[in-house]
Amino acid sequence: MIYRHHIAPPRAFSRFSHDLIRHPRLSSDAVRLLTWQLSLPEGARESLSRTAERARIGACAFTRAKRQLKEEGFVHERRVQGPGGRWVTQQLVSNVPLSDGEAAKILARMPVHASDAPASPQLAPSARVPAVGAPTPPPTDGHPKKDPGENTSHRPAQPERKPKPDPEPAPETTEVSETARVLVAALPHLSPDLRRIPRGMYDELARLVSRWLAAGHTPTAIRTHILRGLPDDGTPVHRPGGLLRYLLRDIPPAPTLVSSGPASPPALTRPSSRLAAFRECEGDHVQATLFRPTGDETLCSRCLTSSPTGQWA
Repeated sequence: MIYRHHIAPPRAFSRFSHDLIRHPRLSSDAVRLLTWQLSLPEGARESLSRTAERARIGACAFTRAKRQLKEEGFVHERRVQGPGGRWVTQQLVSNVPLSDGEAAKILARMPVHASDAPASPQLAPSARVPAVGAPTPPPTDGHPKKDPGENTSHRPAQPERKPKPDPEPAPETTEVSETARVLVAALPHLSPDLRRIPRGMYDELARLVSRWLAAGHTPTAIRTHILRGLPDDGTPVHRPGGLLRYLLRDIPPAPTLVSSGPASPPALTRPSSRLAAFRECEGDHVQATLFRPTGDETLCSRCLTSSPTGQWA
């Protein structure tokens, strides 16, 4: 059994949310880097790399911790041009996750000073050792020759080399990539829990969906798998992009139909309790549309309204 005893410090303390300290996707170095930054006094301009140096966090660990903080929305960066045409890097650290749009609005209100981000030693020009003697101008008295006795006045013209065109992608790869992008773009309409997918994760999710399509899974099967992975107890999804990455990371084998004689229908898996009351509309839709039927109808209310007869199919 463990006992805990707390004594409030009289000064120099910070208040952090338990969710930040117990974040499941942040390493100990990332939490230490973030809490150190948030404990700095108002107006301090200490960079993340300087904080990592003071906290004795190595280069590899700092790179990994910074990437985790940026993926979870606690750290945002942008490059802007300051006075005199000098480029500086602005870093925004927050105690709650911020989207790219929210961070951009906050950074837009920050003044840009030339001293915000001094030039990195790796980028600053090094001191050059001057050459011995005065500079020598290039010769202008004729064509340079390696051999004085060589005749270079009538050299044959060299054929012009044309750059090789880039190979066109295979039709199957282009089709899978386009299908994956369309499917990912429609995910925010699949469930209210997926409306806040970061725009920066669309390409990564499209690559994951392309792997599913290449393995033989259909777009309907992928959407069904995502819906089954959403919480069905009303728990809000704060990071839909991370949840989708987790659901699409492992690819199960595509179902195969084994028949002996006449074709038999595939075995249907039991849907989750959240989808049990819904049915897929058989009307003309770009993406699969689920609706809650009141009887034996197979069309959603929009298809019934736009139908010429207005009757159920």
